[in-house]
Amino acid sequence: MPTNRRAFTAALLAGTTAALISRRGMAATDAPTKARNIVLVHGLFADGSCWTDVIARLQPAGFNVTAVQNPLTTLPEAVESAQRVLARQDGPTVLVGHSFSGMIVTEAGVHPKVSAVVYVAARAPDAGEDYSALAKQYPTPPATAGIVFDGDEGRLSEEAFLRDFAGDLPGAKAKVLYAVQQPFHKSLLAGKTTEAAWRSKPSYYAVSTEDRTIDPDLQRFMAKRMGAKTIEVKASHLGLISHPDEIADLIAEAAGGKR
Repeated sequence: MPTNRRAFTAALLAGTTAALISRRGMAATDAPTKARNIVLVHGLFADGSCWTDVIARLQPAGFNVTAVQNPLTTLPEAVESAQRVLARQDGPTVLVGHSFSGMIVTEAGVHPKVSAVVYVAARAPDAGEDYSALAKQYPTPPATAGIVFDGDEGRLSEEAFLRDFAGDLPGAKAKVLYAVQQPFHKSLLAGKTTEAAWRSKPSYYAVSTEDRTIDPDLQRFMAKRMGAKTIEVKASHLGLISHPDEIADLIAEAAGGKR
């Protein structure tokens, strides 16, 4: 084969290999960097207190844990709230997001201090991807019908919160969570990520199999696409509250350790 043809073939193969690598996330077998710091981000219909049960399991294991208070205004402002917390960490940090905050993890997770990203029943878009269009390829989850708006602010009705968001929690506990629900701004839903941290960071995903807020098969698709180490939890959308041991163990694994 002439030299110039061999060179062209080699370049073509190299380009094809690079393209294949760029289209998948970090493999589940890629070992994460040992991390002491954990940063947790909440999604819609919640505040930072939703992580309380997970925090209570990670702190005794020696982890430095911080829950971000997501402003739920616009995606850039939400990402900035996470970036400010990440900047305060003193070393490698695992960034964890629940539900909508998977958008924040996907964008802010490229921060140099982030050693791994963890998604808990969370959105996991690609860079520039229209998440709403992706979600429309799957059945509409029941919770969607329960969103009510007061002007530009949205929230879940009490019925939808108890049945479709927190369906596997004791009623009294679910009502407490409903009481601290933070409204979100419509503009938040219009945001698109410009980065996809899961393409360059070890990734982990906890699928909630009984989820009525994000379709479980959509969760499985996103987890598989990113090549994430994946667990499945028989839980509502609030698996971080109904199954905190499993979620804490996955986060600890992402930090290169055990609880």
